[in-house]
Amino acid sequence: MIVVTGATGNVGRPLTRALAEAGQQVTAVSRHAAALPDGVRHMAADLAEPGSLEPALAGAKALFLLLSGDLHAAGAGPAFIIGEAAAGGVRRVVLLSTQGVATRPFGPTRIAMRELEDVLRESGLEWAILRPGGFASNALWWAESIRARQVVAAPFGDVGVPIIDPADIAETAAACLLDDRHTGGVYELTGPEVITPRQQAEAIAAALDSPVRFHDLTRDEAKAAMTRSMPAELAEDTLDILGSPNPAELRLSPDVQRVLGRPPRPFADWAARNIAAFR
Repeated sequence: MIVVTGATGNVGRPLTRALAEAGQQVTAVSRHAAALPDGVRHMAADLAEPGSLEPALAGAKALFLLLSGDLHAAGAGPAFIIGEAAAGGVRRVVLLSTQGVATRPFGPTRIAMRELEDVLRESGLEWAILRPGGFASNALWWAESIRARQVVAAPFGDVGVPIIDPADIAETAAACLLDDRHTGGVYELTGPEVITPRQQAEAIAAALDSPVRFHDLTRDEAKAAMTRSMPAELAEDTLDILGSPNPAELRLSPDVQRVLGRPPRPFADWAARNIAAFR
């Protein structure tokens, strides 16, 4: 049995599907129920509540750990989840961390994630760590404004980073959960190109075959919007990267190719597959 947390999200959904198609027994964990592949068991849990995950871990051999947004807040202390996994008999944990642990180690949320990585390394469990950069699926924040007004509103319109398709994260996670060769691996996951928000808007417009206008937000405007769905510390750390990426954050990582044997998907591919969200 493999337990997938965040199973109804942009990474968890394709990961759950990939594991089920590989013939694995899967327990999908999320706060709320959602449509799942045939044969996948769903269990509701809130990772922020100690003990909430324990029933799902019973009999599991591996855990994919994706923290909910509130567990990125300062003082959240999610390390107890590793202890619960070990106590439940889990042998392998694949942790979805963040690129910023290496590139911005002193950001508040990065310090907390580094501490969680260290707890996992010292747990005695088999482990792998995934450190993605920005997600292509963050463009879904623009879906409502594109549908209603054909507008993308975002900060730093002409500053690019190599964002990653969540489907590539999911496939890499599946490989790490199933293949012993990836035990002890730390993988930085990026897309194949540096792409700006304005260029992302152009890719969505091309997939829609309809014009999309770009509107630059100030940093304060962007932070106000982001903090509706994430802790303020995480919004600040994210905006630091988006506004002024350092050389390490602009590097195109070879790790997707190393794990999957193929290059990562470009943003235009993600936009074409998800264009229904913007219509």
